[in-house]
Amino acid sequence: MKILLTGANGYIGMRLLPNLLELGHEVICAVRDKNRFSIDEQTKGRVQIIELDFLKEFSAGSIPKNIDIAYYLIHSMSSSTSDFDEKEAQSAIAFNRYMAETNVKQVVYLSGIVNDEKLSKHLSSRKNVEEILYQGDFNLTVLRAGIIVGSGSSSFEIIRDLCEKLPFMITPKWVLTKTQPIAIRDVIRFLTGVIGNEKTYNDSFDIGGPDVLTYKEMLHQYAKSRGFKNWIVTVPIMTPKLSSYWLYFVTSTSYKLAVNLVDSMKMEVVAKDHRLQDILGIETHSYKEAIAMAFKKIEQNLVVSSWKDSMVSGRFDRNLEKYIQVPKFGVLKDVQKRKVINEQAVLDNIWKIGGDNGWYYGNWLWKIRGFLDKVNGGVGLRRGRTHPDKIFPGDALDFWRVLLADKEAKRLLLFAEMKLPGEAWLEFRIDENNILHQTATFRPRGLKGRLYWYSIVPFHYFIFGGMIRNITKTE
Repeated sequence: MKILLTGANGYIGMRLLPNLLELGHEVICAVRDKNRFSIDEQTKGRVQIIELDFLKEFSAGSIPKNIDIAYYLIHSMSSSTSDFDEKEAQSAIAFNRYMAETNVKQVVYLSGIVNDEKLSKHLSSRKNVEEILYQGDFNLTVLRAGIIVGSGSSSFEIIRDLCEKLPFMITPKWVLTKTQPIAIRDVIRFLTGVIGNEKTYNDSFDIGGPDVLTYKEMLHQYAKSRGFKNWIVTVPIMTPKLSSYWLYFVTSTSYKLAVNLVDSMKMEVVAKDHRLQDILGIETHSYKEAIAMAFKKIEQNLVVSSWKDSMVSGRFDRNLEKYIQVPKFGVLKDVQKRKVINEQAVLDNIWKIGGDNGWYYGNWLWKIRGFLDKVNGGVGLRRGRTHPDKIFPGDALDFWRVLLADKEAKRLLLFAEMKLPGEAWLEFRIDENNILHQTATFRPRGLKGRLYWYSIVPFHYFIFGGMIRNITKTE
């Protein structure tokens, strides 16, 4: 079948894509920016990629007419704390308009469980999108999921951060709310299982694992599965705003996402039936099994996608193309050059930069800078990196965003997402004479920007000098 995959570079889309290809489907990936579609060249050769933003002006003929199935995996929860519901409604209306130009037979939408009488803004928005999609001229299948557990998922990474960093926790009351977690592997099985299945047309189904747990029980079970104990005390005095700040500072989540998550965590998210499990004959994995599967992927360095690579995990949501051309005028620079003896080994070192591997010199200074950035509302170093030795355009890399990663051209270009009085780039490039050029470029914003740059020049002398020296060490 010919399948349109919207949100193809999102957490779910990246997991779903290889499964659709393995099943023999022809896939058209709809993304807002081709430059940050983090798939390998082999996979790119097997799919069609189109650039499409459902929040922008309608563009007739953007989607091939002869598609059979479309997945609607577009969410805006992390992009705003105020108007994300309006954006989600706008996207759904635009999607219906695009689908009216095609021969699509079925649309599959991954939503959230909405069985509580009083819904959060996030869940109300998901339900509203569902109602908008039902107005489209196609057969709609809605899958409603709660907490999705898998390597790289926002829920799993938040639980992981909390348990690994805080053996003793003072928590708000929402940790006593019940939820029904589901393994990402099962979500993908449901998403692929409903393709062309007429029994699922024009209906909404709850999907969940076999366990109904409170968030507190999930935290305890995580700790137990990892071989340690944790202690959790709940208090009634922690307001939603304090809870959001608590999640933001302790975990790798962005503040916007933390606000919306806290709002939803007060609602019970429990499946009301298991009809789809019966229709498809799927037996779901337990929460403990989901954790074990997630760590198996992590330990094998096989994490396919991470929510941290989403643009909304940073401080801006813009097209990367605007920043690939590093400015030459009105900028301040730190330029380091060093002869390369073993080109491949140096490239490997560059491609491993950041995350657990660090920045090759003065890692404690980088950590201080990350802490100060987070205190000031920036991203800090909380995101790390998804792969230990692979980098794709659009990836998050600590408080940087990857603009260009071309090993054949021997060039890596990063753009700073930290809070700055200006804009900053960090570039690594090996020329035809085997010289590594390491260039930090800063475009200051007014006098404040220039004062900032000159105040840290002494640190640059040691940090950037030590960095290039250690990157070029290959023995």
